[in-house]
Amino acid sequence: MNVSSILNQLIGQASGQSAGKGSSSGMDVSRVVDSLSSQLKGSSGSTGGIDLKSLLGGGALGLMVGSKRGRKMGGKAIKYGALAGIGVLAWKAYQNYQSGSGPDASQGQPIEQLQGQAREQRGLEILQAMIMAARADGHIDANERAVLTQEIEKLGADDELQAWIQQQFEAPLDADLLALQADSPQAAREIYLVSAVIIDDQNPMERAWLDQLANALKLPPTLTKELDRQVLEPA
Repeated sequence: MNVSSILNQLIGQASGQSAGKGSSSGMDVSRVVDSLSSQLKGSSGSTGGIDLKSLLGGGALGLMVGSKRGRKMGGKAIKYGALAGIGVLAWKAYQNYQSGSGPDASQGQPIEQLQGQAREQRGLEILQAMIMAARADGHIDANERAVLTQEIEKLGADDELQAWIQQQFEAPLDADLLALQADSPQAAREIYLVSAVIIDDQNPMERAWLDQLANALKLPPTLTKELDRQVLEPA
């Protein structure tokens, strides 16, 4: 499966880079800030939020995070920039949690440092987490699923990956089963972080999913708070 290529393009959609075949350029972080500023200065008739489908320019990632009916993210829309450095931010959160501890081989490597099959496996874990988070409020219907499948196909997913993605749409939402996919403590942190990026933490169902996942991944509350902070303040 060519999961690394697809994941790289999804990340590109969040960081404003070209996402490849037939898809849009994705989210430009500076444009998000400009949109937020304009809305804050706008008329009293403003809707009070930002349309993620517009900001993300459609595409697979835009559909994942914008499929929630009526979702508006306001100032937190900027958090999608965190996708550009999933592994680095997850590792930074761990270092802060451990008060600046040095390298620890038992923790595993950030996804950005992995190569070959190890990177493909971690990519599957991350993509599975993204799909589960997108489904957490139960609002991806058959039509949205079909469009999302088409958008992922545009990114160049091979037949094997397409079949795997369909399985993820049909599988029960099971935080324990998703947690079992983590191949290291670093993978667990990345799974949580990418899920925190996708979910709307103001939605009780989505927040409940993230809390279940944190428990299943056996992440201490202090560490999850640090991961949440990294998501909201990507740097």
